[in-house]
Amino acid sequence: MAEHNSIWEALGFRKASGVGEAGWGRTLVVAIVSFIYFLPVLFIIFTAFKPQDAALSVPPTLSPTSFFGLIPDKFVFTPTLENFGSVFMRSMTTGGAPEATGFDRYFFNSIVIASSSVLLALVIGTLAAFGFSRYPLKGNDTYLFIILTTRMLPAIVVIIPVILMFRVVGLSGSYTGIILLYTAFNLAFTIWMMKSFFDELSLDVEDAARIDGSSDVKVFFKIALPQVIAGLAATFVFGLILTWNEFLFALLLSGPDTRTVPVAMNQAVSSGGRGTDWTLLAAIETLFLIPVFLVTFFLQNHLLRGVTFGTVKR
Repeated sequence: MAEHNSIWEALGFRKASGVGEAGWGRTLVVAIVSFIYFLPVLFIIFTAFKPQDAALSVPPTLSPTSFFGLIPDKFVFTPTLENFGSVFMRSMTTGGAPEATGFDRYFFNSIVIASSSVLLALVIGTLAAFGFSRYPLKGNDTYLFIILTTRMLPAIVVIIPVILMFRVVGLSGSYTGIILLYTAFNLAFTIWMMKSFFDELSLDVEDAARIDGSSDVKVFFKIALPQVIAGLAATFVFGLILTWNEFLFALLLSGPDTRTVPVAMNQAVSSGGRGTDWTLLAAIETLFLIPVFLVTFFLQNHLLRGVTFGTVKR
C-alpha cells in the first residue's frame, strides 16, 4: 500500500493537505479539464476577432498567432476589431450607410435591469430568510416549499397570465415591470440560499447580544449579517447570471426602450440580408460575457460556499 502511494506521489498526485498543496499532478488534470470546458467560450472570443470570411473557413483558423511557428499558417488568422465596432454602428442593408444599432442602450438596459432586480431580491430575500431561520412559523417547511414552487414552473407556463396582468396594470414595456418580475422570480432562490447560511450561524452570540440589551434589528445588522457576507456575494452572482441570461420574459414584456441584449441579439442573426454574420454575433456575445465575468472574478472566493449551499464550514 505504501509502495502504491509512493508511485502516485511520484507522479505529482500526493495527498493534499490544503488548496495550495494539491501537487502538480492534480493541478495539471484540473487545468486540462478546465481548458476543455473553456474551449467553446475561447472559440467564441476568437471568432469575434476574425474577419467575416475566416469565420467558416475550412480548415478552421484556430489562433491569432503562430506561437513562434508551432502552429501552421493555415490555422492562423489576422485579428481585427472591426466586428466590435459593428456591434454599435453598421449598415443595416446591403450598400447602405452605417447607422447606430442601439446596442449601447441594450447593454445599459441589461445592466440596470439585472443589477436592480438582483439587489432588490437580495434585500427582501435576506430579511425573509432571517425571519424563516430565527422566527419559524407553524408549518414553516410548508411555506418554504410554496415559495420554492414559484421556480418550479417553466417560464413558458406562466408567461400568458403575466402578460395579461402587465397589460391591465400598465407595466408592459417599462423598467418597473420587468424589474419587479425578475425580483419576484429571484426571491425564492435568494430566500433558500440565505436561509441556509443563517441556519449554520451560532445562536449563542445573538442570545448574548439580546441579554446585553440589543434589539433584533441590531442583532441582524451588527451580528448576523456580517457573518454571511460570503452568502450575499454568492447569491448575488448566481442571481445575476440567471437574470442576465433570461430571454423569454424580456422578449415578451420589454419594449423598444427597455430591450435587453439577449432580445436584441437576434438582430445580428441576419445582418443586412447577407445571412448569419457569425463574427458579429460572436462580438456581441464576447461583450455580453465581460460584466458577468468581472463580477464572478472579483467574488470568486465566495462562490464555493454558494455552490455547496453553506454546507462547507469556514
